[in-house]
Amino acid sequence: MIAPIGKSPIPAAVDDAELIARSTADPEQFAHLYDRHAPELHRYVVRRLGDGLADDIVGETFLIAFRRRADYDTARPQARPWLYGIAANLISRHRRTELRAYRALARTGVDPVAESYAEAVEGQISARAARGPLAAALRGLSDADRHVLLLVAWADLSYDEVAAALGIPVGTVRSRLHRARKKMRAALGGVNPADAVDFVDLALTPAPTEEHRHG
Repeated sequence: MIAPIGKSPIPAAVDDAELIARSTADPEQFAHLYDRHAPELHRYVVRRLGDGLADDIVGETFLIAFRRRADYDTARPQARPWLYGIAANLISRHRRTELRAYRALARTGVDPVAESYAEAVEGQISARAARGPLAAALRGLSDADRHVLLLVAWADLSYDEVAAALGIPVGTVRSRLHRARKKMRAALGGVNPADAVDFVDLALTPAPTEEHRHG
C-alpha cells in the first residue's frame, strides 16, 4: 500500500489504534500507519531475507493488516507487535532463503546481505571472523527461537511485545530467548560480546526492562 500524495498529516498524539479505528470508515487513514512503520519494518526484513524480498514482504504485511484491521484489538495503542507478527509469518514462508544465506555466510564469510549481519567491529574480532560462527549459530536455531531472538535483537521489541506478535506466553518468550542466547554465546567461543560486532552486542546483552524502555 502506497501512501496517497498530499494526505493531511496526523498528529503524533494519535496512536496506532486510533488510526486503525479511523481507517474502518476512511481507508486512506491506514496510509499513515504505513508511513509510521514501513521503513523500520523494511530494515528488519532486509536483515532477515535481503533486499530482494523485503519490498514484497512489507507490502504483503500491510495488505494483510489492512484486510484484518476491523479485527484489531484497539486496547493495544501500538501496532508494531501486530505488524511484526504478520511479517514473521510471511518470513517463515521463505525459511529456505534465510537458511541458505546463513549457510553461505557461515561457510565463506561473504554473502550479498552480509552487511546486514555484521557492519562495525570493536576490539579484536574482525567482521568476517565473527560472521561465520554467528551465522552458523543462527542457522542452527529453531524457527521459533530465531523469531524471538531477532524480534528482540533487531526489531527492539520487548518481551511482552514479542509475546503479542507471536501469540505466545511471555514465559515462552523468555525460555526461547534464553536458549537462543546460550547458543549464540557458545558461537563466540568465550569472547566477550562487548568486543564483537554490533549484532552480537544487540543479541546477547540483556534486554532493557519495561521501565527503562519506556522511561
